[in-house]
Amino acid sequence: MINRSKPLLCVEHIEKYYGNQGSITKALNQVSFYVQHGEFVSIMGASGSGKTTLLNCISTIDTVSAGHVLLDGKDITTISEDDISAFRRDNLGFVFQDFNLLDTLTLEENVALPLTIGKVPPKEITERINHIAQRLQISDTLKKFPFQVSGGQKQLCAFARAMICNPKLVMADEPTGSLDSNSARILLQMMSELNKETGATILMVTHDAFCASYADRILFLKDGKIFNEILKGEKTRDIFYHEILDVLSLLGGDNPC
Repeated sequence: MINRSKPLLCVEHIEKYYGNQGSITKALNQVSFYVQHGEFVSIMGASGSGKTTLLNCISTIDTVSAGHVLLDGKDITTISEDDISAFRRDNLGFVFQDFNLLDTLTLEENVALPLTIGKVPPKEITERINHIAQRLQISDTLKKFPFQVSGGQKQLCAFARAMICNPKLVMADEPTGSLDSNSARILLQMMSELNKETGATILMVTHDAFCASYADRILFLKDGKIFNEILKGEKTRDIFYHEILDVLSLLGGDNPC
């Protein structure tokens, strides 16, 4: 049973160092925040601010140098190497900028892959794929291979794959980075709608203010630290977008897209 009285994700004083004693880079410096069940949170910052490193540490792709990351009360920094793959499969969904689809599989087979690996019965796999495909409006592309569809359709497929196991946390790293503006808008709208309808919790890294404006809350990183935080609340997306631009102008670094 979900305990909604406690945050789903708790990041507590994490630090991340790279290099050796002769040259040490501190990528993350005492970063702490939480994400509630059902929230859609975006992480922003200039190149080198630590946002992708932060996502990698939360997703167990990388390890923290200090601090703790708790997902639904479980400290993921203590999970053994032998158990990491099963933990990711059972708890996390991933959406990457470059889609990460297998070219030799159809879109349907790509979406089904986590369920197939988890030995879900074929009938249930079909039912779940049909449901998510209909919701994301990709039913007519399921039998095609990745090279036969657009970038937007590939990313919708990747999002379907991330959602198919009903993960506790969906992690998206620059999901619109390879898409044209129309495809990006469609993907973000679908992500926002599924977040509200299913209660899916989404943590998204982006440098794009338009992309971030679909989230409920924005965390801004600068030099490996949390610089600022803003909430959408009852504001329109347009007003929230301009608030994001105002904070980015204070951050400096990359120009927002």
